[in-house]
Amino acid sequence: MNRPDDTARRGAVRQAVSVSVATGLYGVSFGALSVAAGLSIPQTVALSLLMFSGGSQFAFVGVLGAGGAAGAAVATAGLLGVRNGLYGPQVAPLLRARGWRRPLAAQLTIDESTAVATAQRDPAVGWVGFWWTGVGVFVMWNLFTLAGALVGDALGDPRRYGLDAAAAAAFLALVWPRVTGPGSRVAQVVAAGAVLVALAVTPFVPAGIPVLLAAVVAIVAGFLVRPPAPTGHDGTDDARSDADLPDADHPDADLPDADRLDPEGSP
Repeated sequence: MNRPDDTARRGAVRQAVSVSVATGLYGVSFGALSVAAGLSIPQTVALSLLMFSGGSQFAFVGVLGAGGAAGAAVATAGLLGVRNGLYGPQVAPLLRARGWRRPLAAQLTIDESTAVATAQRDPAVGWVGFWWTGVGVFVMWNLFTLAGALVGDALGDPRRYGLDAAAAAAFLALVWPRVTGPGSRVAQVVAAGAVLVALAVTPFVPAGIPVLLAAVVAIVAGFLVRPPAPTGHDGTDDARSDADLPDADHPDADLPDADRLDPEGSP
């Protein structure tokens, strides 16, 4: 991979900072909802530090707040957390993390870091975007979780302020550019199909299952729809044959040392 140019790098960092702040802000709602569901402040903070998956955390405290058993809460959170495992194959080629960075990268592989990383055209910029977003969201999410837990009692019932809808609203804001931008017809169809599946099965299956079944729509679409071949700025076909590409096991093997990105280096 070539080193990212300064303009692209700065753009990825700005995007990462924006996503980190926006995500961190709705951590206040999780902290308040968690305390309202009966968890202590240390338990709430531990969930954000160790689980670090907003959707799973909201599901966990939601089940507890509704009077559900701890086992049901853990199962629901686990089902929603499965999606993070699907992000691994997307970001692993960008990161090539080794040693202690590998478990750290796994902990930081969430919706936001994956979205920012995979949105970059240059894999090297995607590497920068992943780490800045992952670390930024982790810090902001945990700080605002603590803040929400501390003021939770003063707020009263968080649902009065609509805080229980904050997670869904933030996720919608994250994916909105994907379903409204140029060439988004397939994304729109997939999104509509996922919504229909989730609505159809919600009355009949436990909490968390509709999300996973809706994800099947995207998986099927991924098998059936071929992405368009990349084109150059002049409209000509920019796709290259396998012979023109570097060895898949060594993506920067054919580049001079000055153009290589050391995966062990800092972002």
